[in-house]
Amino acid sequence: MNQFSFTSPSSSNFTLFYHSQNQNPSKFHVFSPFRTSQPSPSHPILPPLCSRELSSSSPLLEEKPEPSQSSSKFDPQDRLYNDEVADEISTTKKSLEELLVVRRPVKEPYGEDGDEKGEEISEVEDSQERNDLQEEQLSSLSFPLDAGLKKFAKKVPIFEPSRLESGSAEKPLKVNLDLALYKAKILARKFQYADAEKILEQCIDVWPEDGRSYVALGKILSKQSKLNEARAVYEKGCQATQGENPYIWQCWAILENRMGNLRRARELFDAATVADKKHIAAWHGWAVLELQQGNIKKARNLLGKGLKFCGGNEYVYQTLALLEAKAKRYERARYLFKQATRCNRKSCASWLAWAQLEAQLENNRAARQLFEKAVQASPKNRFAWHVWGVFEANLGNINQGRKLLTIGHMVNPRDPVLLQSLALIEYKNSTANLARVLFRRASQLDPRHQPVWIAWGWMEWKEGNISTARELYQKALSINATTESAARCLQAWGVLEQRAGNLSAARRLFRSSLNINSQSYITWMTWANLEEDQGNSVRAEEIRNLYFQQRTEVVDDESWIMGFLDVFDPAIDSIKRLLNLDQNSYYKVKESTSDTISGDDAERSTEESAGPSSGNVNDNNIDAGSGFDLDDFICVMLSLDPSKLEVQLATSLKDPPNIARTTSGVWRPSTKTSRTSSIKL
Repeated sequence: MNQFSFTSPSSSNFTLFYHSQNQNPSKFHVFSPFRTSQPSPSHPILPPLCSRELSSSSPLLEEKPEPSQSSSKFDPQDRLYNDEVADEISTTKKSLEELLVVRRPVKEPYGEDGDEKGEEISEVEDSQERNDLQEEQLSSLSFPLDAGLKKFAKKVPIFEPSRLESGSAEKPLKVNLDLALYKAKILARKFQYADAEKILEQCIDVWPEDGRSYVALGKILSKQSKLNEARAVYEKGCQATQGENPYIWQCWAILENRMGNLRRARELFDAATVADKKHIAAWHGWAVLELQQGNIKKARNLLGKGLKFCGGNEYVYQTLALLEAKAKRYERARYLFKQATRCNRKSCASWLAWAQLEAQLENNRAARQLFEKAVQASPKNRFAWHVWGVFEANLGNINQGRKLLTIGHMVNPRDPVLLQSLALIEYKNSTANLARVLFRRASQLDPRHQPVWIAWGWMEWKEGNISTARELYQKALSINATTESAARCLQAWGVLEQRAGNLSAARRLFRSSLNINSQSYITWMTWANLEEDQGNSVRAEEIRNLYFQQRTEVVDDESWIMGFLDVFDPAIDSIKRLLNLDQNSYYKVKESTSDTISGDDAERSTEESAGPSSGNVNDNNIDAGSGFDLDDFICVMLSLDPSKLEVQLATSLKDPPNIARTTSGVWRPSTKTSRTSSIKL
């Protein structure tokens, strides 16, 4: 029996047998594992050659025998067989595209067992190289179907690396995400924002469903004032988490509130509470927004819902206590503060806010005891040391205040606010040269901290250095000309120009300050006083009437609002109030519209905006505390030697500061000229 076989590269082979004895030579027995939708009883059907084994490097079909070889196998009597084979091949070639159904094969990453060529191709990573290799294999075939197969192979994407990689790659363990987030947090603390952003972007690519990466990246971008980029990150996070992560909604709402989009912020806070009604930060942040807008009733309702759904919370109790204190319901406020400290005995913010209440009520002994509890709750909290130090300085305990501020600086060497307050104390009770050293170091630690430049400019003005004061005020405005600090800077600069006799420049500065904050009583009255001194009494009266017409009536003073952000940065409201930096934190409006403010009062208000004031209160003896041993506490808890604090402070001022913040491109005054919004006088 003679036979002629066609062998495919896979295990699914088919063979055409020709029987020369006792068989009809025109009949062929076809053994094939493939079935087609158009079977033919008299003609053999070639199987589809685009099976998944096509990717191996084995030849698709064996080469057709040479004429010399075929003559040795077949005698002249087999001519009938040759004609029929030729007819079959011609028919199959014409109907190949009709018989084959174009489909997308699912490629296996490796070839069949024992197929060494297939394993070699599977290891090729570049899809272009694999396509070239496939074309070489197809071009090497001498079978008449080569042209059709080559054309068909170009239409079908045999290899799909993206699908292959996504299906076969294993996602790292979740612990790697936790470690990456921690590393990004440490880098952000060191102001290495670029490296932190790179890590967080990788986390988002690998774990897009985890919301922590979006929150961390958005906060880092917000710290760099990249608000639009932060908004895009939060929006992407909400889409990736399908709107079920309340933390992203809440951070996005805070960002929109910061940008002044109040309506959008309310919508986002609402979305956060819908995603998780037990998310207390969303309820509290929304309430703070309403408090800032004067909607006291709405804020109380939101805080009540927070307590209802989330139970007792220190921040909610604290905010309610401050509202009660402003309404002069002090016993109720003390009760709420007590509830806040019961929720968390280590809540430094609650102890600190309670201490400020007692300080406002001139209960100095109680305030001092609460300050002690605040530093015990958080020994390294910079705000606790800061507020306590300013409190003692205001009572006339200069040495104690200087000591407390120095301790705060030792444990927080990168905080400019502590050095700013210490510089003001030194200027008032020591020399201006030492204050300049402290101001210079504070400005080096954080070049974008506006109050440092404002306070430094005020000191230079009082020292008679008018040109230097103007330069410092200009630096403060070049950072940001739309903030509350910018409004205070413009008001102080206006007083400077008024004293220097530049009345037109002073008027422009007062007007610019009111464009930022139209609720500033001191700015309005200072401007009115300027006009009255120039004999324009009618204009002065018009200015006073304008203030009373446009001022916003607020039931509870917003300076008593300590929101979620203010808890972590009390310098925004409460700290500035104790330093008398926030001129707009309270209204000094009397019932009569004929009240005026003298020139000396205007100058005094400007001085108070930059330096601490001493209050005439009783019980200012530091020995009237609860027996708290400060020296022993800092020695045990902070490893500081009380007798060497001044030496350590002097050493820290001599050493050049490690300004890692400039590496992130936040501000580089020595190498780059910052864009300033200069005011031409």
